[in-house]
Amino acid sequence: MVGMLVDEPVYLDHNATTPIDPRVAEAMTPYLMTWFGNPSSGHRHGERPRQAMAVAREQVAALIGARAPEVVFTGSGSEANLLALRGAVLAAGRTRPHVITQATEHPAVLETCRALARLHGARVTTLPVDGDGLVAAAALEAALTTDTVLVSVMAANNETGVLQPVAELAALARARGALFHCDAAQATGKIPIDVLAWGVDLLTVVGHKMYAPKGVAALYVRDGVALEPVVYGGGQERGLRAGTENVALAVAIGAAADLAARDFATGAPARLRELRDDLHRRLSAALPGRVRLNGSAGRRLPNTLNVSIDGVLGSDLLAAAPSVAASTGSACHSGTHTPSPVLSAMGLDAGRALGAVRLSLGRRSTGGDVETAAAALTDAARLLLPQQRPRKNPPIGRP
Repeated sequence: MVGMLVDEPVYLDHNATTPIDPRVAEAMTPYLMTWFGNPSSGHRHGERPRQAMAVAREQVAALIGARAPEVVFTGSGSEANLLALRGAVLAAGRTRPHVITQATEHPAVLETCRALARLHGARVTTLPVDGDGLVAAAALEAALTTDTVLVSVMAANNETGVLQPVAELAALARARGALFHCDAAQATGKIPIDVLAWGVDLLTVVGHKMYAPKGVAALYVRDGVALEPVVYGGGQERGLRAGTENVALAVAIGAAADLAARDFATGAPARLRELRDDLHRRLSAALPGRVRLNGSAGRRLPNTLNVSIDGVLGSDLLAAAPSVAASTGSACHSGTHTPSPVLSAMGLDAGRALGAVRLSLGRRSTGGDVETAAAALTDAARLLLPQQRPRKNPPIGRP
């Protein structure tokens, strides 16, 4: 795998972060050294960086069906979410603004909602999800009020890959005069996105989830949507995020967006779906009756497989399979594991939630990777399951 060291584990943690694509690194490198100028400068040193910023904005916009002036660069997905949520609530000017989100959102959204309630008097409604991890349109419709200023629902869950019915939910919100924000950090580059077809007002894109470096993201802000700035000062990024632009990182996310568009044109999502399903089949065949899929089987990202193996803790499974790099959704505090809030919100019992592992494939994942990972995880599970362990022969002369 390009960018990986020899003898490294099979990398199945692309939902956590992706390796920087060499083509992205090549595109950004000149702006670290040669074309170092400030894009706001009027002299020639600022000209090339200014042009590069414009191209990068166009590339990100093209990937999501937006216009370039509607793309605001930020330093992370969490910052983009903060700009969207805090920016919309403060710009609304309501005494008691109402915000709606849902239970399996990323902490960047949930914690921002809590801060808005604590610091700005916002009333927050958190919608439940069903056993597949999906929000019901009827639940959103019932929660909307005349005071609702913003609804924030993610496109794809980072743990299960479950895809929310964004277009349907956005239509309900906008019909009641509320803005709709979608955290598309996990979805961008994995499934096609069209902000106009989805009907969203705000949408978060994250660089390191699609083969760009960490430290760069973008927020789509529909033309006409008013936001309070996240950083005050100069007029950069439409006045919403002051500070001299990081041209190299903007070029990187632009190049990554362009490569993602090429992936769609060559059928990459279908290839990943086949690899994902092959991995699931191999595990299920090797451990019959024990492998449980977590989340919707039909509405999920093509690269994501979240499964629990009955009788095995996810953390123990991955510890026993060091040749596979993957994640669990559980948190470990002082040696004690707690279930994933996402899986708990879906109604999974603690045993199944603690048994979950997330296996997420990427651009350079291969059939060989799937075969290796399936074998390693199967061997680890058999080692951990008492009834699967080889029995020792009793000593000679004893019954």
